[in-house]
Amino acid sequence: MTDLSTPSQEHAQPASRSSVGPPLWLLAELTYRCPLHCAFCYNPVNYTDHRDELSTAQWIDVLQQARKLGAAQLGFSGGEPLMRDDLEALVAEAHRLGFYTNLITSGVGLTEARLGTLKANGLDHIQLSFQDSTQELNDFLSSTRTFDLKNRVARSIKAHGFPMVLNCVLHRYNLPHVDKIIDMALAMGAEYLELANTQYYGWAHTNRAQLMPTAEQLREAEAVVERYRKEIGNRCKIFFVVPDYFETRPKRCMNGWGSVFLGIAPDGAALPCHSARSLPGLTFPNVKDTSLEHIWFDSDAFNRFRGFEWMKEPCRSCDEKSKDLGGCRCQAYLLTQDAANADPVCDKSAHHEQVVRVVRDAARRSETLAPDEQPVTFRNDANSRRLTASTRETAAASRDEGTQP
Repeated sequence: MTDLSTPSQEHAQPASRSSVGPPLWLLAELTYRCPLHCAFCYNPVNYTDHRDELSTAQWIDVLQQARKLGAAQLGFSGGEPLMRDDLEALVAEAHRLGFYTNLITSGVGLTEARLGTLKANGLDHIQLSFQDSTQELNDFLSSTRTFDLKNRVARSIKAHGFPMVLNCVLHRYNLPHVDKIIDMALAMGAEYLELANTQYYGWAHTNRAQLMPTAEQLREAEAVVERYRKEIGNRCKIFFVVPDYFETRPKRCMNGWGSVFLGIAPDGAALPCHSARSLPGLTFPNVKDTSLEHIWFDSDAFNRFRGFEWMKEPCRSCDEKSKDLGGCRCQAYLLTQDAANADPVCDKSAHHEQVVRVVRDAARRSETLAPDEQPVTFRNDANSRRLTASTRETAAASRDEGTQP
């Protein structure tokens, strides 16, 4: 297993600044607080360990530094960004700086008054999440009663003249409803519909066995999407993101580690991807004490997996490495315990059988167990503390075993 806590000799020096472009896409995760408890949330399972949040002044400083570096697109996310009372002020500053701004929200807290202020302050775009087209499943998957509220918010977004993206995360529970989800988006007048099949990080990884669809479900859903695309033309752009586990080649994760994406966590940690905190032994710099320029160009965390020199076989000699850059480092770690390994989604990986096994086991599970026999672990503070404590106990036991004579 690669020790990420100590830079290897070949990574002792940061990449040449001339070879690194600017962080074009800034994601401001304003808070981990959220009124929803989604079973597939990408926030870290141990989010209760990260309660601190940047102040308004600190966030404004981040926006100013990022814009100076060349960032052009800015997403306000969380948790639920509407939990921050200063969201409107941050949007106004982002607009003044020239960002294209996107609010990524559950809709909870998006009142008519706040919509009006956000519009006046220059917000460009809103992405509204639904969990399903039915009240029963939407409210079950978020462990809330929010379906009616989301419908009201969708109407208000359109009434205020915002372009709207409707987002629905797909998995074995709602894949059979894809046609109804598309119908719902069309009825709401959404310009874009993102059907994002679950990627298994964070809470989705905890619930992987319960959420993983079958290959047949996925094929049927893809066929439905293709049929609707032909029928509706440009009325609504439908994006269908296939889950990695059903591919034989990995995606170019975040368009490459430290390539275009810069995420700032609520406590100020700078991340090359949403889930980078899952990698043990890798220290991520904090905007409270380090400039964004140094973080982006010079920090070990952002240089660790840039380029090709870090790669092991089969990636190092693969003629496709410039296409996928080895895939996802977090996925490689979660499935092989080594972030420097090839993404096991690739069928050239020695660990690809693990992905095949997960999909096969999920299909078998869906055939033999009813949904109510597969309890879901919802994202909430109690579960976060419980799972975090369990992880620490397991790690401590592993360390103790390693020290036995």
